[in-house]
Amino acid sequence: MRLYRHRVHIVGFWLLACSFSCREVSPQSTPGDLQIILDEEILAPGAALLQIKSYILSRVPAPPTPTSAVQWSEEAQRLRQRLLQDVVFHGWPDEWVNSQPKFEDLGSIETHQGYRLHKLRYEIVPGFQSVAILYEPEKLTGQAPAILNVNGHVGPQGKAVEYKQKRCINFAKHGILALNLEWFAFGELRQEGNEHWYGAHLDLVGANALGIFLLEMRRGLDYLYNHPSVDRNRIGVTGLSGGGWQTILLSSLDERVKVSVPVAGYSSTTTKVEARRYGDLGDIEQNGTDFLATADYTHLTAMMAPRPTLLIHNAEDDCCFRAPLVKPLIYDGIRPFFRLYGKEDLFHWYENRDPGTHNYQLANREQAYRFFSRQFGMPPIEKEILAGREIRNYDELVVGLPKDNLTILDLARKMARTITRAPIPSASGAKAAWASSGRQKLNSVVRYKPTRLVRAWTLANTKNKGVETLSYLFEMDNGLSASGVWLKGIETPANAPVTIVLNDQGRKAAASDVSARVNRDEQVGALDLTFFGDTWKDLAPFSYAQILDGEGERPLGIQAAQLIELAQWMRKRAGAQKVRLESRGIRTEAIALVAAGLQPDLFSEVVAHEGMSTLAHLLQVPVTFPQAPELFCLDLYKEFDIDRLAAIAAPAEVSFENSLKAPQR
Repeated sequence: MRLYRHRVHIVGFWLLACSFSCREVSPQSTPGDLQIILDEEILAPGAALLQIKSYILSRVPAPPTPTSAVQWSEEAQRLRQRLLQDVVFHGWPDEWVNSQPKFEDLGSIETHQGYRLHKLRYEIVPGFQSVAILYEPEKLTGQAPAILNVNGHVGPQGKAVEYKQKRCINFAKHGILALNLEWFAFGELRQEGNEHWYGAHLDLVGANALGIFLLEMRRGLDYLYNHPSVDRNRIGVTGLSGGGWQTILLSSLDERVKVSVPVAGYSSTTTKVEARRYGDLGDIEQNGTDFLATADYTHLTAMMAPRPTLLIHNAEDDCCFRAPLVKPLIYDGIRPFFRLYGKEDLFHWYENRDPGTHNYQLANREQAYRFFSRQFGMPPIEKEILAGREIRNYDELVVGLPKDNLTILDLARKMARTITRAPIPSASGAKAAWASSGRQKLNSVVRYKPTRLVRAWTLANTKNKGVETLSYLFEMDNGLSASGVWLKGIETPANAPVTIVLNDQGRKAAASDVSARVNRDEQVGALDLTFFGDTWKDLAPFSYAQILDGEGERPLGIQAAQLIELAQWMRKRAGAQKVRLESRGIRTEAIALVAAGLQPDLFSEVVAHEGMSTLAHLLQVPVTFPQAPELFCLDLYKEFDIDRLAAIAAPAEVSFENSLKAPQR
């Protein structure tokens, strides 16, 4: 094969140099014969990767441009309110969001080292609790500063991890209250249902996943803010990695935070996507649905002005967010905001080179001590007090959670059970009006944007022993591409019925379905939409799907738009009135039903093999976000289920064969 190039955003695809004329394809096609053709590469992975990166980067909100301190303060406040009201707490009950903090003190540990520990348990939302340890100075006079210490991906140790204990002990020994929070999927919250990807299941049932993450950490801030010994004008937040992300999110959205020190926790979306080789694209909460449509992390950093902020990053971070790569956008580009307030000296940067990898070890901790003590008006803390002998093991710091404590997944299932929908009308007139209204709602939920086929690149063909094929790269006007193979019998008339075949495992796995339709003298289009097929198998498509969700796009809507456009192209090419649609698997079932629901007059029939009988299947199995990223579309299950999508698709006939059975919970 030789590599050809066309248009900068397509970059390249593989064109077969050899002819297929020597292949043995019998007049009655067999799956084995066709699989060889369906398996040929059309869209190179490198080209697909560049396309999706370009698509994402073109949608990153431009960095803010300040004009005055007054203007930015007003804009930051509007942005803060919009993010909280319209994004983070979308779908969350007001009584949960605005409830008073509920903390229980389950006992203290006297250390006789200048501080004591309090074991705390608190409610995130009803039925779902978390835990924390308060490091309290033994001698408190007047009101003292306080620091919320949030967690990163620290493994089974959770809040007991060594470097976090040392930090909290040092704060307490210097007269600062330090609250050490647990975090989902770690420490005492280390249950499978708390894996962060299950936040997508909250999206599915209509509650933005960001809400649970912000509530869990904000409860800690509530506790410190209401503590009688805490000076409300001297409250800080710090944490590493996921804790660094928590730090910038909470600090930017809650002005009760007066000093912020995020450590190796975030970068601009632009940097993250461009420098993917140095780490993954983050967990689902770090690219929260619709959050990146309104603000990038440059905005969050700018929203800290003029509050004291120290950004700590590591020179050769072996996880993510390398200092030299992230600095231009989140530090150099944000200094002018602090300058507007005459507070440029309150915005600091530290690049760690010892050890220079992903860490909150001694050098980084001492930077934090100096910064916090200076901003709190305390005697400067220059060196760490040795505290290695005071480190406690995991069991000593266990607080204890109820046996029936919810997890993120449990909460999503609980919220799903409260969903109610009006029955589908039976009278034809009422049903038509209901379908029209539902179609508008579906359009909104999947953020449907029609896409146009710019060019169908004909890359290869076969024509022998009764079957002919053409292989296509479909270039869309939004910069993304699909691929497919057109197949029919040599004697099949040009206006023969058309069937589009989709398969969750890609078109090469569709050989049996394709063969069956070709042998019925139909024309068949075997398609791979964006995120499907061998092109994407090693590219972790779910990582890019979550960023698309964050930017206000919906992969499900993008895929449905591709399918609709290609169905229209095939219908026109074949001179057919309508196109038949056949899917196999839960992902392509949903795409097919959404496409038919949006454009019901385009399809004559939709047949879903091995799909779901209900979207609750995603919750019951459970299916994870990486397995089917487009299905976890915000509000999808809240507004629709499989039966309703099928009803909206009328007059297209919809049928289901061998639907999967999910366990009942």
